[in-house]
Amino acid sequence: MYLISFLDLIWVFIPIGLVYYIYRRWSKDSTTIPYALARMFLQLILIGYVLTYIFQTKEFYYIIAILTLMLIVASIIAMRPVEEKNSKLYLISFVSIFIGGTITLGFVILGVLDLPLWYEPRFLIPLAGMIFANSMNSVSIAAERFSVEYKRDKDYVNARYVAYRASFIPNINTLFAVGLVSIPGMMTGQILSGVSPIIAVKYQIMVMCMILSSSGISTAIYLKMVEKINIKNNL
Repeated sequence: MYLISFLDLIWVFIPIGLVYYIYRRWSKDSTTIPYALARMFLQLILIGYVLTYIFQTKEFYYIIAILTLMLIVASIIAMRPVEEKNSKLYLISFVSIFIGGTITLGFVILGVLDLPLWYEPRFLIPLAGMIFANSMNSVSIAAERFSVEYKRDKDYVNARYVAYRASFIPNINTLFAVGLVSIPGMMTGQILSGVSPIIAVKYQIMVMCMILSSSGISTAIYLKMVEKINIKNNL
């Protein structure tokens, strides 16, 4: 496995510079991309040290605390595109990602992997991160689309239909493209670390299925709770 120094990473920032130039000229926004990149860099450095410590200690309450924090942050970020937000929407976002994510995570950890220690942090935290992040993105797309569509015609069923279909676009595109256009992250990482491509394929199939299921369940719960709690007039 090739080791990458922080100095080597400078090369990947060259095309980002071009993207930033175009983004700033077209959107008149000069802060979002640098802020997002700075946060990404600091957050990944921090989680690298935190995970190193947790992998060594394997304390159950540390793992639960990290998963809870991940859920809270994911539920907040998911509501970012929605113009008119309130505390109920944040709660619905949290509950939907939590339920959809933990159901899928349970099947993966206890069924597919059948780990002797179900809260093994080396498996649980990275897999939970992938599940929560993709559920967050799907809920975010659905929430924004539902808000726009419902304001337009006040038809809940039609708004739900449009929002739910829109939330599947990234995941369905990925399913169509995987193996033909792209070799996804987990598979690429395993291959680069020397794992057999066949073994990497099995893990990637697991990941693709868990992402699709958790995203679909979380989004369905979000849209159903929006209807049940009767907050449509606030969207």
